[in-house]
Amino acid sequence: MRITAYILLILIILMLLFFLFYLVIGAILFKIGFSRRSYVEKILKRNIEKKLSDYKVDLCWWEKQKIKKVNIQSFDGYKLIGFYLEANSDKTVIIFHGFGESHWQMQQYCKFFHEKNFNVLAVDNRAHGESEGNCIGFGWLEKYDVISWVKFIKEKTPQNKILLFGLSMGGTAVLNASSEKELPNVEAVISDCGFSNADIEICYLLKKHKIILKLFKKHLYNFVKRIYDFDILKADSIKQVKDTKIPILYIHGDADKFVPVENAYDLYENTPTNLREIFIVKNADHIMSYPISGVIYEKKISDFLKSRTKLG
Repeated sequence: MRITAYILLILIILMLLFFLFYLVIGAILFKIGFSRRSYVEKILKRNIEKKLSDYKVDLCWWEKQKIKKVNIQSFDGYKLIGFYLEANSDKTVIIFHGFGESHWQMQQYCKFFHEKNFNVLAVDNRAHGESEGNCIGFGWLEKYDVISWVKFIKEKTPQNKILLFGLSMGGTAVLNASSEKELPNVEAVISDCGFSNADIEICYLLKKHKIILKLFKKHLYNFVKRIYDFDILKADSIKQVKDTKIPILYIHGDADKFVPVENAYDLYENTPTNLREIFIVKNADHIMSYPISGVIYEKKISDFLKSRTKLG
């Protein structure tokens, strides 16, 4: 009996140790890539701000505007924060930033659209900036937030025509939302350097670390699914744009080393032919299409809105 009891005790201890190992490793991997202020986010933020500084992008524009802070509640109970700039217009652009950023880095886009007589709503995505949340959704969880922000604008200004603009992960979020039926008043979507599939993008980013990828990817995905009810393998933007009823403009730099330009081509090819346009910027790295192409970028957006929507 004693031997049986000892064996049972050892098995229980081993099971507890395994469970503890599962939680610890999962939490570490989650902290690296999925959490607010993750290791990856810190690196990206430094790189992004350096790039914007190199191109002398004005990041003081917000301070000169009369911004109104607004908020909504997400589908899963988080308080999400947005920054609204009125233009006394019947059209509104909702702007979504990328991984590791906030509304603050989106000033050049806000300025451009505001000068084109758009009301501007620049949001902090979940688990970014002033918005609540602990898990970054790689554009999948955020698609539900896109829908919520659209409803917010619809309630605020019922007659307003809406444009969705997203950069990087924000671009993926607006693409994922593009097939949803709950998008009242949305005239068009613009995605700048969005990715086509979250799993493929994560694998691409980890391609230099194949051993880590093989050992821990499945464990990480299971951890996120169990703790945050987020199935990363469902986050496929290709499937979403196939069913869109909204015109989409894809913008991407052909020198993008973070989200390869092939993502834009794949998304474009899977979008209904009568609803798609694409603009590839030569020699532009990730999120650098606008700083590099400048007025050409602005003209492409203006032409797209004039030809495809009532927003021109």
